[in-house]
Amino acid sequence: MAQRLHLVFGGELVDPSRNVFADVNKIHVVGIFPDYDSAYRAWKAEAQRTVDDAHMRYFIAHLHRLRDEAQAASSTEEFGG
Repeated sequence: MAQRLHLVFGGELVDPSRNVFADVNKIHVVGIFPDYDSAYRAWKAEAQRTVDDAHMRYFIAHLHRLRDEAQAASSTEEFGG
């Protein structure tokens, strides 16, 4: 079975309506997880912890998709748009 690694990370955004970090040097890397369910739980915990700050946002990146260039990118992989 193929590994499906997921990275959970986040930080302060310049504008809550865009996925652009205010300072990439301050990105909080929560961790790398072996499956989506555990990544989702970590993401949810961080998102709930920072719910009062509209500029804070956390993401789940599907690392296993980075290894397959034929796979279409998800919205969590499209930054700076």
